[in-house]
Amino acid sequence: MQEFDWKNNIGQKEEKIKLAERIAKRVRNGEVIGFGSGSTSYMAVEEIAKRVKEEKLSIKAIPTSKIIENLCKELGIEITTLDKEKPDWCFDGADEVDKHNWLIKGMGAALYKEKLNIKQSRENYILVDHTKFVEKLGEKHPVPIEVEKDKVEQVEEELKKLGATKVEIKLSNVEQGPLVTDNGNYILYAWFENIEPDFEEKINQIEGVIENGLFIGYDIIIIQ
Repeated sequence: MQEFDWKNNIGQKEEKIKLAERIAKRVRNGEVIGFGSGSTSYMAVEEIAKRVKEEKLSIKAIPTSKIIENLCKELGIEITTLDKEKPDWCFDGADEVDKHNWLIKGMGAALYKEKLNIKQSRENYILVDHTKFVEKLGEKHPVPIEVEKDKVEQVEEELKKLGATKVEIKLSNVEQGPLVTDNGNYILYAWFENIEPDFEEKINQIEGVIENGLFIGYDIIIIQ
């Protein structure tokens, strides 16, 4: 996948720098930490790496995308996986946050591993600038859904039965055709006028769906 220019394409940069600095202060020696994806997470990794280097901290990261994994390697942060260890805590960004702390995440196409980290972590910190807050989910963004390549049309039909007003495949920024995720799948964007509390579960029950970007009812701490 390795497409998103999170380092240079950063909106609300001053807010995100402060968020990155705040979460970096949370790091303690010996911890295993889930590293999210997106521009805010990218900046947080850079801030954490400064502390690791300056204070000679020993930590392990569980990255949620190849971009973040490569950044960790570049900055000297040791990498592990959920197969080997569980995170003491994790941090990530979000695309939308509503009044219930329900989230839409995964516009950067790393939603599968992002959700795995959050489900496995003891504490989850979501870093969001002021532009991410909405009255209701789906106000600004579609729901990203990772789908098996040969099940796209079938999944699209089922999403429309669920109430999706529009479904489209996410295209690559650097190559012709659909974006291919780190897991070798496609991403569908589904727009809904109303997102119900059971939509996360219902979408995942559709044959061919790997995971979706709704995070409803998770125990998270919002950092803003």
